[in-house]
Amino acid sequence: MLMLYASQRAYDEMAGNVPEGEAVWSAEELAEMHAFMERFNRDLVESGEFVDAQGLAAPIHTRRFHMKDGVPAVTDGPYPETAEVLAGYTVIECDSFDRASQIAARLAQCPGPQAARERAYADLRPIVDGRADLEP
Repeated sequence: MLMLYASQRAYDEMAGNVPEGEAVWSAEELAEMHAFMERFNRDLVESGEFVDAQGLAAPIHTRRFHMKDGVPAVTDGPYPETAEVLAGYTVIECDSFDRASQIAARLAQCPGPQAARERAYADLRPIVDGRADLEP
């Protein structure tokens, strides 16, 4: 699984919801990013390595569920103490972790404002097939 990270600020910048004078994404930059991701996914479909991909709503729409004093508790987002959140994911199936790494490295070519590109990153993490994969 390729896990793509962003922050509430990144979502705000893409929507143009930042104080005047601060960086925002232009309509052209957003279109280029969306086109890149469409090509990225289409290439994976054509190679037979694509399983699923989804973008996630802004962190402000998040609810965190946890236990507090033995009782379920819910907290609404965003979480200012969290620098980044999962913004989207792509699930791939390929021959090796090295091949998956090659695919993940292509994400560094995604266009966008320089400041946004410097903050962006993705994690590559294997998905376990079952309980046996978790045992030492």
